[in-house]
Amino acid sequence: MNKKKLLQIGVPGDCVGAAIQCIQVAAGDPEQTLKAKKVIPQIVAAPNAFLNDAVWGSLAQSIIDNQNRPGIGEPIPYLSWGKGLEQIAIQQMENACRLPISRAAALMPDAHPGYGLPIGGVLACENAIIPYGVGVDIACRMKLTVTDLPVPLIEQNDMAACRELDRALKNGTVFGTGRAQKNRQHHPVMDEDWTITAATREMENVQPGRYVALLSHSGSRGAGARVCQRYTDIARQAAPSFIRDDPHLRHLAWLEMDSEAGQEYWLAMNLMGLYASANHEIIHRNVLRLAGAESLYSIENHHNFAWEEEHGGQKYYVHRKGATPAGKGTLGIIPGNMADSCFVVRGKGHPGSLNSAAHGAGRVMSRTAAIKQFRWGPWREHLERRNVRLLAAGLDEVPGVYKNIHEVMEHQKDLVEIVGEFQPRIVMMCGDGSRAED
Repeated sequence: MNKKKLLQIGVPGDCVGAAIQCIQVAAGDPEQTLKAKKVIPQIVAAPNAFLNDAVWGSLAQSIIDNQNRPGIGEPIPYLSWGKGLEQIAIQQMENACRLPISRAAALMPDAHPGYGLPIGGVLACENAIIPYGVGVDIACRMKLTVTDLPVPLIEQNDMAACRELDRALKNGTVFGTGRAQKNRQHHPVMDEDWTITAATREMENVQPGRYVALLSHSGSRGAGARVCQRYTDIARQAAPSFIRDDPHLRHLAWLEMDSEAGQEYWLAMNLMGLYASANHEIIHRNVLRLAGAESLYSIENHHNFAWEEEHGGQKYYVHRKGATPAGKGTLGIIPGNMADSCFVVRGKGHPGSLNSAAHGAGRVMSRTAAIKQFRWGPWREHLERRNVRLLAAGLDEVPGVYKNIHEVMEHQKDLVEIVGEFQPRIVMMCGDGSRAED
């Protein structure tokens, strides 16, 4: 009998290998071979009765071990923030909370569907890490640099007066998969050990006032995606059948942290964190240099990452997929969209959120749906009314695809306090082939 037939007669997926081995042993005995189709369903139904069988005992033991393995149970309790969260995101959170490795969780007010763990999902796991719980764009992050550029220049936002700023943004950044800076950029992160796997500052005291800042939002991109896919594949191969065979759970396959693969992923994930941070540092360095500006201070925080933390006296691996670290006194950045406020915040350390907060406004529709639904005309007028000049972007990033950032901030007043608020004036994002000027 092949794997498909064995699964059809009730052999658990994790026990198919043991069944095939037993069948191979039985092949030496014609009588046992004839009995196989009848005996195997009996073993599935009552494995204890066959433990001492010379031919089928190992299959019986394998089925008993599988039955005793922790499986999907009732979801652990978790807190959520916000109103009107999508049911798919809630279901994804509950699926993650049913894993035998899950110990604590929270759902942020910007939550929306993802793969496996929803965007805005926070999950603490014991001795395990979920590659897709971290996400594809490992260590995606925001960096905000407050500069010495004159505020009136940006307030007026005149295209001719801001020509050098526009040029600095265009020449100091590069968008798109596979594209690179014309002049090779160097950063110490490239001297790190990139052979670990085949796949691979806080705010200073300043006077309150009005400032011009540079904000960037990006992650490890292609390199991070390769790490995620490689170790998700490894995790799925070792996953129990109730994870591997369930389309709603397969993105939640995990790696034990005392395994070689778990340690490899941990090293690769942290390297991707350094790599993503280096990308931001280079962007800010180049743009400020080209704009003739100096940095007064910088803030940086990331999401799509896992941290080793202690909660309730226990050590866990805390996944924050699209969620911002918000421990007591921790500074962070929570942006809205290309036309609305970006907030600098200080965490309050709420234990129920596992010291987390939203990472942005949160999408209300997919990128594909946005491109089908929207056209640039109305949004160009909206941006003009808000005194925002758009150098480049795609329809998948127009303000209409996001929740109201002010409502999101209102829903998480117990998670963070607002330290500063910045309004967008000059925006450049990765395009999708559409033209904002059409």
